[in-house]
Amino acid sequence: MSQEIERKFLLAEEPAILIGKQGLKVLSEQRIEQTYLAIDESQEIRVRRIVDLAGGGVTYTHTFKLGNGLSREEVEYSISEGIYGQLTQAFGYVPLTKNRITAEWESKIVEIDVYDQIKLAVLEVEFESEEAANNFAAPDWFGRDISLERQYSNKKVWRELQAK
Repeated sequence: MSQEIERKFLLAEEPAILIGKQGLKVLSEQRIEQTYLAIDESQEIRVRRIVDLAGGGVTYTHTFKLGNGLSREEVEYSISEGIYGQLTQAFGYVPLTKNRITAEWESKIVEIDVYDQIKLAVLEVEFESEEAANNFAAPDWFGRDISLERQYSNKKVWRELQAK
């Protein structure tokens, strides 16, 4: 298992505005559909369909995550379109959909997720260590730090979507 260490921020401005104002260099943009197959308090299993918006390539992933907070264990690997289809159709769940902009800012890679079904845009930054994550001084334009606020977790948002 690899360790995922990230901080998450609630963007106060539209990503398109921020990209221009803050000197973000856009590296890629993807369309993501994600469906959770199993969730409990500290674990999750999800699948994703990821479309590269520039080239049109499509990939499918299966991910297991363990833990909560800044640091979590993560195992992710590619799956076929057929397996993805079987898993998502088996339960009839509504996928959580979003666009992800991956950009470079001051030699850091940031990911901006803009959700479709809810009015929400977040920025994530991954780190090599918890110490680096805790020592990172985010600029004001990143918005409020929501790293430990569970109501903004993808699995929480996905659960609410299923209830609609």
